[in-house]
Amino acid sequence: MNTLGKSLPPLASLLPFEAAARLESFSKAADELHITQAAVSRQIRGLEDNLGLKLFCRRNRAVFLTQEGRELGRVVSAALQSVSASAVYLRESPGKNRVVLLCQLCEAFYWLMPRLSTFHQLHPHIEIQVATSTRPLAEFNDHFDVALQTTGRPSGPHVLAFTAADEVFPVCSPDYVSARQSLKLSELDLHRLLHHRATPPNFMEWDDWLQVFGQTLTGGPQNRFFDSYPLMLQAAVQGHGIAMGWRRTTAKLIENGALVRPCAESVPLPDAISVFRQQGGKDRLEVRALIDWLEQQLRGESDFCG
Repeated sequence: MNTLGKSLPPLASLLPFEAAARLESFSKAADELHITQAAVSRQIRGLEDNLGLKLFCRRNRAVFLTQEGRELGRVVSAALQSVSASAVYLRESPGKNRVVLLCQLCEAFYWLMPRLSTFHQLHPHIEIQVATSTRPLAEFNDHFDVALQTTGRPSGPHVLAFTAADEVFPVCSPDYVSARQSLKLSELDLHRLLHHRATPPNFMEWDDWLQVFGQTLTGGPQNRFFDSYPLMLQAAVQGHGIAMGWRRTTAKLIENGALVRPCAESVPLPDAISVFRQQGGKDRLEVRALIDWLEQQLRGESDFCG
């Protein structure tokens, strides 16, 4: 006898619940699913009634997962991810040699694309489809096989494959500070500093970098702020000031003379970048080949870090 129909909760409530549990917000879940907040609330209340327990505590327009809600959220998220991965695999079975690589926009533009041809030379039968996002991996809902993002950003239930090192140092245009001129750390505050701001913060910024060397920042009025790291880096290339540069995204720009390092100091980060496999994804040879190549590329560069 089929008992699933009797034991499963209302299936229509699982998607709204998963989104609300992951985002800890009914309104954000409603925006993501393109339905009303009232509909999300109604579905979750129906799920709570079916289970006979509270999944969220509701306080002053905010919601917080209960212990039972958090546990169910992990189970539902893993199950839906597995169903999603299987559905995508079945839909794309004619193109089974395709691998979707999700990257942060800056890494895709400055790090991945200049070297991706070496992967194609090694594996001409594998098609790499590059997807980009400025949001954390936990907020990416489309299919991917492998993802690369800054360590510490929310990653959801996805499986960590490996981490790699990087280093952070100031960069600017040679027209702003000559490559022959070396600035002291105490002199940086006299210059226009370019800042990247994100919520939550996900890159090492000037304050944290200078603290490593016992320096502080006064925050002069000439500083510039950007909500996009690629835009900030391009502003540095165009001579608008000094930015924080990561080796993996600035190495080519330094090599071709578009940027220089005005200071000798650098902060090594041993686990700066993380590579993930999609939770529940198929263990395909094509996916393994891409992960192995990324590990070789990223960890090979680590020899220059720290």
